[in-house]
Amino acid sequence: MTDIKKEIFEWAKVIILAIAIAFILNHYVIVNAQVPTGSMENTVMTKDRIFAFRLAYLFEDPQRGDIVVFPFPDDEKVNYLKRIIGLPGDTIEIKNGKVYINNSKKPLEEDYLKETPTGSFGPYKVPEDSYFMMGDNRNISEDSRFWNNPYVKKEKILGKAIIRYYPSIKLLN
Repeated sequence: MTDIKKEIFEWAKVIILAIAIAFILNHYVIVNAQVPTGSMENTVMTKDRIFAFRLAYLFEDPQRGDIVVFPFPDDEKVNYLKRIIGLPGDTIEIKNGKVYINNSKKPLEEDYLKETPTGSFGPYKVPEDSYFMMGDNRNISEDSRFWNNPYVKKEKILGKAIIRYYPSIKLLN
């Protein structure tokens, strides 16, 4: 084989390997998403780019407070990014903007909220295999409170948002 053919063959191997790695990462390890709205401000801003880890819930269940990517239950062609508020079996009630879980007298501690939320909703009884989602910018967030199908099944969660990589790097929690 001539030197030029050998060089082309080596470059082709590198390119094919890079494409295969990118395919595997994008379809089995990470979700790469752009945030389309301000419903998660100030945690994640409009047009931020995030990575979500697809394997996060392989060995453990989603937890209250996790930020997750999932197909919108009313139109699964669109992916949403929201925070898990209600776990399977929980009863969620929002009174004057404060979230109460399972008839607790004390509201959920939510130091990530953009502003003081308003409104009263619920109660919602979360099915055993599902989660109740809300945005951090509650006063503008279209979330479980307003959807026709208010719950997200565990198997529909695409991944746990772990890092914002654009416009700057920030770990999400």
